Amino acid sequence: MGNDASRDATAATAPHPDFQLVQSSSEFRTLRKSHRSFVFPIAGAFLLWYFMYVLLADYAHDFMSIKVAGNINLGLILGLLQFVTTFGITAWYVSHANRKLDPAAESIRTEIEHHDFDNGTAAATGADAEGSTR
Repeated sequence: MGNDASRDATAATAPHPDFQLVQSSSEFRTLRKSHRSFVFPIAGAFLLWYFMYVLLADYAHDFMSIKVAGNINLGLILGLLQFVTTFGITAWYVSHANRKLDPAAESIRTEIEHHDFDNGTAAATGADAEGSTR
C-alpha cells in the first residue's frame, strides 16, 4: 500500500526486456523444442492409453470382467494403472526438467536479469545516470 508509489517509480525507470528478442534467441528456441519434444509425445501416448481404457470399459465388458484374483478383475487393474501411469509420467517429467529444461531456463533468466535482452540500452544508461546523480 504505502510502498506502491516507490515500487511503481522503480518499475517505470527500470529497463524492460525485449521478450520478442528473447523468444527469437537460439537458446529459447532450443529450450522450447526440448520441452515440446518431451511433452507432446508423452501427452499423446497418455491420452491414447486413457481413451483406450474408457472405450474398453464401455464396449468390452467381457474383457474388463475377466477375473484375475478373487473379486479383482482386469478393469480394476487397468483403472489403477491409470494412477500409476500418471505418477510415473510426472516423475519422468520432473527428472527431464531437472536435467535439461531447468538449466537452460536458468541461463535465459540470468541473461534477462543481467539486461542482455534490454529493450534499448539508452533507457538502462539513463536510469543509471539518474540513480548516480541522486
